[in-house]
Amino acid sequence: MVREYYPVFFDLENRAVLVIGGGRLALEKVEGLLAAGARVSVVAYRLNEELAALRDAGRIEHLARDYQQGDMRGRALVMAAGGDASANASLHADARAIGVPLNAADDPTNCDFILPAVVRRAPLTVAISTGGGSPAMARRVREELSDYLDAETSSLADLVAEVRAELRDQGVFRSIPSEAWQTAMDSRLRILLAQRRRDEAKTLLLSRLNTAAVASDE
Repeated sequence: MVREYYPVFFDLENRAVLVIGGGRLALEKVEGLLAAGARVSVVAYRLNEELAALRDAGRIEHLARDYQQGDMRGRALVMAAGGDASANASLHADARAIGVPLNAADDPTNCDFILPAVVRRAPLTVAISTGGGSPAMARRVREELSDYLDAETSSLADLVAEVRAELRDQGVFRSIPSEAWQTAMDSRLRILLAQRRRDEAKTLLLSRLNTAAVASDE
């Protein structure tokens, strides 16, 4: 049975996270957590070569032993990456007792949250999930979206974020209907960005949005 999940993006900047396991699955989790700015501790007797290199570089803390009750306390998240379903059930019970959300790799039954397939085109991040029902399908959609989202998409996202901040500072942002943003981001704007005419694109976007703000106040 596929579950309905509530999608969120979690701010882990400088927050403590625990990863249980020292192999390939643990490495995948650690890399994503470090990219999000988390402070990562890994509990495992042994680390694979890549994790050992991260430890030696001071990027992760290594607890060279088996997991112990209490290791989860004070953590924002816990990632169980040992691949042992029976161990995952015990870890999930510990996490529930403490109130810390836990993800168990490839074991949705023992998860409080699952990890989507992700496409990153900074500052744009797109997450795809099938509720744990078909990870292969989520990966396929990710690949198709990776082909679709080009450099102009990232440039447009950067521009819109910049304009949004300026309009908010000017006290205009709340006057702009949401549909005006959609209308303003048309093919003409994308063409200007593709032609590297960013200043013109920004002027056009600001003009359209300011016009929409004035119209909404009338």
